[in-house]
Amino acid sequence: MIKLGVAGACGRMGQRIIELARRDKDFEINLALEKKGTPLIGREIGKIKISSNPDGIFLVDVLIDFTTPQATISNLDYVQRYKKAMVVGTTGFDSEQLKKLNDASKFIPIVFSPNMSVGVNVLFGLLSEIAKRLGPDYDIEIIESHHRAKRDAPSGTAKKMGEILADTTRKEIPIHAVRLGDIVGEHTIIFCGNSERIELIHRAHSRDLFALGALKAARWIVNKPAGLYSMQDVLR
Repeated sequence: MIKLGVAGACGRMGQRIIELARRDKDFEINLALEKKGTPLIGREIGKIKISSNPDGIFLVDVLIDFTTPQATISNLDYVQRYKKAMVVGTTGFDSEQLKKLNDASKFIPIVFSPNMSVGVNVLFGLLSEIAKRLGPDYDIEIIESHHRAKRDAPSGTAKKMGEILADTTRKEIPIHAVRLGDIVGEHTIIFCGNSERIELIHRAHSRDLFALGALKAARWIVNKPAGLYSMQDVLR
């Protein structure tokens, strides 16, 4: 059984990861981590209490982290200290923070992806081939929509899509961000020529698809050698 820790346990993603992990016989939740000052510190989730003590990472095999860049990097120090595995779904990292993730991956195994959805990661794999086949006469733009509380814009998923397409076409790809209501997540990639238009759309109906993807990654990363892995590696 995999001993699981969840950072951001009281957040939208954290709650879903914990709920789904509790139903999965492969996981035992040993740590529900939250930042100091959170009102729910000390509340029981199953057999454990929500904690603000990152030293509890010592008790887990893998930590799943969907928090903020600052919190993730702080938790990363403890994961590395105790030589555990980590699944990172946090977005919005700056270059210095990304370097810390890369440096840590020389010593511990990390799955890092801006989107844990299986469908989105299949789409990542298709974009380059579509752009190559359509050729330089097609313009490409990306539109992404999320709930009003999402902090980073554009999303990490849209940025990743843009990077894949930019590497293929050698052109900068415009990205448009929308923040409205309670939209879970929607990404539209538009390829437009003079006489036709192709649109690829991924819509997330529930946060469960991200939570299930994170649990898939957590199941996969345990006992892997040190390295920085993506969901593409998990799905292979």
